[in-house]
Amino acid sequence: MLPTLEEKLDPRIKRTRSLILDSFGSLLAERNFENISVQDVTDKAQINRATFYAHFQDKYALLDHFIDQTFNAALEKRTLSACTYSLNNLRSLIYVVCEFLVGLHTNCAQIHDQFESLVEGQIKRQIFELLSHWLTQAKPGISSEIPATVATWAIYGLASHYSHKKKRPALEKFVDEAFPLVAVNLEQFA
Repeated sequence: MLPTLEEKLDPRIKRTRSLILDSFGSLLAERNFENISVQDVTDKAQINRATFYAHFQDKYALLDHFIDQTFNAALEKRTLSACTYSLNNLRSLIYVVCEFLVGLHTNCAQIHDQFESLVEGQIKRQIFELLSHWLTQAKPGISSEIPATVATWAIYGLASHYSHKKKRPALEKFVDEAFPLVAVNLEQFA
C-alpha cells in the first residue's frame, strides 16, 4: 500500500498538526463548534495564528481534517480499508459508523445542525469511497456508484438514528437489526 500524504509529511509538521488536532478535540469536549474560534485553538495549542493558517484555511477545514483523521483511525482499527467486501466486513463497517457517531455525541459538548452537517458529509464521503473500492474489487467493470450511494446513505442514516436515540439498545443488537437492510442492497453487486 502506498503511503498517504499524511505519512509523507515532515515529522515537525505532523507534530504541529497533532497538537492542533488534540487542542481542537479538547475544545469540542468543552463547547460547541460554533463557539470555537481559531484563536481558541491557537491559544490551547500554544502556537501562533500564522502557524495555524500554514496548516488549515479556517476552522471548517480543521473540522473536516479532524473528522477525516478520527473516522479513518476508527476504520483502520478494524483494518476495514485494507479489506475486501464480505458480509462480516459490511457488518463491521455499520458497527464502526454507529460507534463513531455515538462517540461524537458523547464526547462533544453540544452538537448543532451545522456541525452535524459537516460531520455527515465527511463520513458519508469515506463510507462511499470504501464501499466503491470493495465493490470495484468484487466485480471489476461494473459501476459501483449507485449501490455504494444507496448503502452509504442507509448506513449513515441508520447510524445517525441510533446515535440520536435517548434509550439505545445494545449496539450489537441494533447492528443485527440494521445489517440485513443494508446487505440486501449490496449482495447483488458484490
